[in-house]
Formats: sequence, C-alpha cells, structure tokens
Amino acid sequence: MNKFFLQVLALSTAFVAGSAMAAISVKDDGGNTVTLSKPAQRIISLAPHATELIFAAGGGDRIVGTVGYSDYPAAALKIPRVGSHQQIDVERIIALKPDLLVVWLHGNSERQLEHIRKLGIPFYFSEPKKLVDIPTSIERLGILMGTEQQASKVATAERDELARLATQYRNRPTVRMFYQVWGKPIYTLNGGNIMSDVIRLCGGENVFAGLSIPAPTVTTEAVLLENPEVMMTGDRQAEKSGGLEIWKQYKNMLAVKNDNLFSVDADLVNRAGPRLIEGAAMVCEKLELARSRRTNKP
Repeated sequence: MNKFFLQVLALSTAFVAGSAMAAISVKDDGGNTVTLSKPAQRIISLAPHATELIFAAGGGDRIVGTVGYSDYPAAALKIPRVGSHQQIDVERIIALKPDLLVVWLHGNSERQLEHIRKLGIPFYFSEPKKLVDIPTSIERLGILMGTEQQASKVATAERDELARLATQYRNRPTVRMFYQVWGKPIYTLNGGNIMSDVIRLCGGENVFAGLSIPAPTVTTEAVLLENPEVMMTGDRQAEKSGGLEIWKQYKNMLAVKNDNLFSVDADLVNRAGPRLIEGAAMVCEKLELARSRRTNKP
C-alpha cells in the first residue's frame, strides 16, 4: 500500500468521523438556535403537547422523563414523571442526565428553568402559534434526534391534511364564534392563540380575537353583546356541553336559538401537538353544522 493511498484513506476516515460528529442546529419557537453535538438520546419533555410532538417525530423511546397529563400515545403513560408543567422537580431532572429538554415557552417555571439552563443542558422551546408550525416542529425535533425520515413522513401527512381542510372551507360563509376555555370565571383566547388559527381555517371568526391578553377573562355581558352564532369549548367528554350550560338561559342569543353550543375533545384542541389538526377537522364540522342551521342560508 503506497504512501499516497494511505494519505487518502486517512483523509477519508477523518472526513467521515468529522461528519459523524458535526453539530446539529435548528431554530426553536422562541427564535433561539439549538445546537447539539450529536442526536439527542435522553430527552425530557416538560409539556404534554411536546411529548406528542416527540413521539410523532420518532423519538418516543428517547423520552426519559415528562410531566403530568402526558398521556398520549399510550406509551407516554409509562414514562417517569418529573413534576407538572407549572412545578418541576429539578433534582429529578438532573438525575436523569438529559441531553435535551423540550420546554413549553410560557408554561414552565422560568425560575426553575433558569437553574437548569445554568447546568448547560440544551433547551428546545416549543410553542406552535399556527397550525403550520406543528409539522415544522415535528421536522425540527426529528433533526435534533436523527429521526428525520419518520419526522418528514408525519409532517408531510399533516401538511396534506391542512391543505385539504383549507381547500374545503376556504370559501364558506363566516361564522362568528366564542371559544370558552373555562366558565367560572369566563376565560377565552385572543387571536394570537393557535386555537384562533383553527377557527380561521374553518371559516370562523373569534369574536374576542382583538383582545391584547392571550387568555383573557370576559364578562357575561361582553359575550351577550357579541351575540356569537356558535359557542364552543373543549371537554374531555366531548358529548357533553363542557360548561356551556350556563348560556342556555339566554334564549335570545343566536347560538342558543340555533342550538349551536358545541363541545369538542379537549385533548385534540387544547394541545398544540399533532392531534390538533384532527381537532381542527372536528371544529370545522361543527361550524358547518351551524351554517346548516341558519334560518336564511346564504
């Protein structure tokens, strides 16, 4: 074996080794660059929607810790808990030796997160603001885990379904609706929440989209003044009205007159994960039902 061949072989080996160790970088939902020296193998998810995103991206078996309510898919129930999205067990997280934390941007304790950040554990902030951000999140997490092939397949299917819904409902008559997060006090969502993006996709209009607070409280009088055609809420038992019974006494409200008090599966619409697109299809169906109940149909 001549000297030249040995040099080429050495260079090739060095290149392969260097490529294998090349840094992996993506942007998270906070606009931060997340860089790993190699694909993440031990991940802690600090939000239920993040857990679902990681599974969808092909990395469910790499989650070594998560928080309460991370119950989908079924395999997520077996993952050790490290607290809730509001209060996490820092010592437990450190003991699990994660190489990546997937964090809810506004749902986790800033003080506790800052303590963990100082230890040098990489963070990926997850908070999709629009439906199109969900497949993008799946792809980015797939890159961080080295599971790009599965992540890309799932992301493509999600985008195809979004395109189908957009085509189906793009030109449907607008339905003004009120989305109730909670009934006592009455909480709703403004136009910046991903749920408002669902409503827009379906040809709906969130009557409180213009409020500046992301999850504002509103008065009964304010809702009555808006007189929405549809009232909707998320409920774990979607066949029930999920707290919308309080509105039935207002017989002159358009939503009550037309029997448009709807519940949809809370797990599908209250989490900015892969199943939200399935939830969007359900919301669209409810708004289409409301259109069919109009006295004077367009």
